[in-house]
Amino acid sequence: MTSIIYHPDYLKHDTGFHPENAARLTSIMNLLDGRGYFNKHPVIKPGPATIPLIGNIHDRDHIEKVEAHCRAGIPLDPDTIVSKDSFRAALLAAGGAVNAVKETIGGGTAFALVRPPGHHAEPGRAMGFCLFNNIAIAARYAQSHGMPRVLIVDWDVHHGNGTQHAFYSDPSVLYFSTHQHPWYPGTGWLDEIGEGDGAGYNINVPLPAGANDGDYLYVFKKLLVPVALQFKPDMILVSAGQDGHINDPLGGMELTSAGFGKLALIVKELADSTCGRMAIVLEGGYDLEALAGSVFEIVMALDGGQEIILPWESNIQEVIKKRVGEVMAVQANWWEFPI
Repeated sequence: MTSIIYHPDYLKHDTGFHPENAARLTSIMNLLDGRGYFNKHPVIKPGPATIPLIGNIHDRDHIEKVEAHCRAGIPLDPDTIVSKDSFRAALLAAGGAVNAVKETIGGGTAFALVRPPGHHAEPGRAMGFCLFNNIAIAARYAQSHGMPRVLIVDWDVHHGNGTQHAFYSDPSVLYFSTHQHPWYPGTGWLDEIGEGDGAGYNINVPLPAGANDGDYLYVFKKLLVPVALQFKPDMILVSAGQDGHINDPLGGMELTSAGFGKLALIVKELADSTCGRMAIVLEGGYDLEALAGSVFEIVMALDGGQEIILPWESNIQEVIKKRVGEVMAVQANWWEFPI
């Protein structure tokens, strides 16, 4: 059974008429509630992450700057809007990601439905709607609680530059990202592989606009699955942004809600065959109906509530096959890929 992590104070992060607004979460919660999901899945309310936990990823100056801007209601940049309650919401978002890890320490799955999102937040900079890097903070928490090897899978349509930066020289965290390229924030090319001891532990799969369910499933099966089985993680975390949906206004991909369910199922199968633990943290997704429907498909897939059948094998674009081959060539010094 998938634990749902959520706090009503996430809605107090007031961004006005911004694409990343409170309606994103209310649409998800209303759909899950309307379909009776919470009858068997009680909502777990997290506490705020502590400043020392945030400090495992972010500079002290950054934390203080975020707090000051929130107190004054001054945007951190033109895209990253805050209000007086945003600092607490950001602490609760990081706390939600940490709580998702806590829920899965003994095995199982959890989904932290949080905002503000986090994967663009750099150690010393807020950007791209993100204040603190929730998934990175959760990864360090997992490592401090007996799970030294962490796999982060990021399927948001935008590259998680902040997460990449946080672990770029760290071989204990394997970061795997599929994202539209070129697109915001402009990072995530396939030759960004990590540095020093972390070389080979940063795997970017930059995809052209128009990639569909079959393309993504092909990427996951050909690249993520073999690498993850070799890495043997102690914890799997997912930066789950559903802005790759065909109806999303901020992306150019063609994933469906069922496609996101299938991606989650592939990662769940990896967790079952390695560590038995999988914690998901919400990132992007800006069409309300598409976002809510995708989250529903994800949790239903994780709980075995329905079988997802997609004819992906015959629906793969040649440009995707070529890109997968390019990633394999770049990563061949560190990982083996089946022919």
